[in-house]
Amino acid sequence: MSQPQTAISPRRDEDFPEWYQQVVRAADLAENSDVRGCMVIKPWGYGLWENMQRILDGMFKATGHKNAYFPLFIPLSYLAKEAQHVEGFAKECAVVTHHRLEADGRGGLRPAPSAELTEPLVVRPTSETIIGATYAKWVQSYRDLPILINQWANVVRWEMRPRLFLRTAEFLWQEGHTAHETEREAREETTRMLEVYEKFAREHLALPVYTGEKSEAERFPGAVQTLCIEAMVQDRKAIQAGTSHFLGQNFAKASGIQFLSRTNTQEFAWTTSWGVSTRLIGTVIMAHGDDDGVVLPPRIAPAHIVLLPVTPKPETREAVLAAVEALAAELRARTYAGEPIRVEIDQRDIGGGTKNWEWIKKGVPIRVELGPRDLEKGSVAVARRDRAPKDKAFLATAEFVEGAAEMLQSIQDGLLARATALRDAHTVVLDSKEAFYAFFTAKNSERPEIHGGFALAHWNGSREVEEQIKADLKVTIRCIPFQGADEPGTCIFTGQPSRQRVLFAKSY
Repeated sequence: MSQPQTAISPRRDEDFPEWYQQVVRAADLAENSDVRGCMVIKPWGYGLWENMQRILDGMFKATGHKNAYFPLFIPLSYLAKEAQHVEGFAKECAVVTHHRLEADGRGGLRPAPSAELTEPLVVRPTSETIIGATYAKWVQSYRDLPILINQWANVVRWEMRPRLFLRTAEFLWQEGHTAHETEREAREETTRMLEVYEKFAREHLALPVYTGEKSEAERFPGAVQTLCIEAMVQDRKAIQAGTSHFLGQNFAKASGIQFLSRTNTQEFAWTTSWGVSTRLIGTVIMAHGDDDGVVLPPRIAPAHIVLLPVTPKPETREAVLAAVEALAAELRARTYAGEPIRVEIDQRDIGGGTKNWEWIKKGVPIRVELGPRDLEKGSVAVARRDRAPKDKAFLATAEFVEGAAEMLQSIQDGLLARATALRDAHTVVLDSKEAFYAFFTAKNSERPEIHGGFALAHWNGSREVEEQIKADLKVTIRCIPFQGADEPGTCIFTGQPSRQRVLFAKSY
């Protein structure tokens, strides 16, 4: 039996990694730049990031945070103050050593030997150290606390195996950095921001996620505790979609963030950091996309609805375009999720079929065609991206306008339900080492990326066991879940007591 024709080749079930690359290209989201490991984010892709940024920014400000900006360059000595931190990032750092170029005598340029910096500067891989040095100047008394600041920025982590949105040498993100008077306040902040990420993922990205704590081996370098949200994508691997770190007093001591306490003693502040990045765009693509391209949750789509005028004859073109403009105005006057409905009109002079398929591949939630016959009938042809490409409903124009917001929410809810069903269908409870190894071992030698999914299993906390599993299967502990796995038992690898089940998966 022949496979149905799809817009993307290969299909997900043929080669998921290559499918992903083709989807990003077909949707015109991003492309590789001339700088190895870096990407150009194109307008449709950047529109996604802008919407994510706007929504998250509002959520951060609602919890008392304000935005600021800190330097891109970090003195090497700042990183060296926190040994565990710098060890964790050392292999990924880009370093600036000179401040001037000169002619090399062969028609090119070279760093001027006389312009070597007294101290090398690291291009920001993350900002704990430079922000800590700043906070040390700002904080003298307990009255100066808490400091609740977020930064929208780019960071550089040298990447040897780049993949658009998922792993690039330079990427965009936000990083929150807070300083507190007490340990309790800092721990509450760490949990609060994880809850913000979980809500954002569920309500706006239509991603069901596990929340929990990272194991010691997977913890952020220099942190006391790392909390995370973990999403499953369609090849049943995990993506770490956001992290929130309780840093204790480690960075405060390294940076000298001290304050006069309420009891007139000098104390070190308690700090946190938390962040998400443009990796979320890749997560959304891999979680919701299909063999025809991207499928976007309406709440983050750059356009909710695209209007496609059908103008086969010059004599009806003006009337059709006027009707399309009027429909766009009506829709934009309506709201969805507290914002005006975002409408795009595609008047490009290209074939209707080509135009339609471009928007399918881009993942716009609703496509609307309006032509001369529709004008006569007072109707529109409506297609939802969460349904088959040829599945159209012919609705009275007024009926469509009235129900547009409800239709968008139906798509949003459906994507969450579908992603939840996939995750739940491929999350299992395992009670033996043999079953664990079988679950994560490829069943098809031609498709070694195929594996079981997520597994909840007892583990005794041994780092040696954790490293062995990673070496054998490329499986890691994604998190120690907060809920649903807290019954004591026996570690399936050692036979020793275990406090609770932990979540294992292969990951990106």
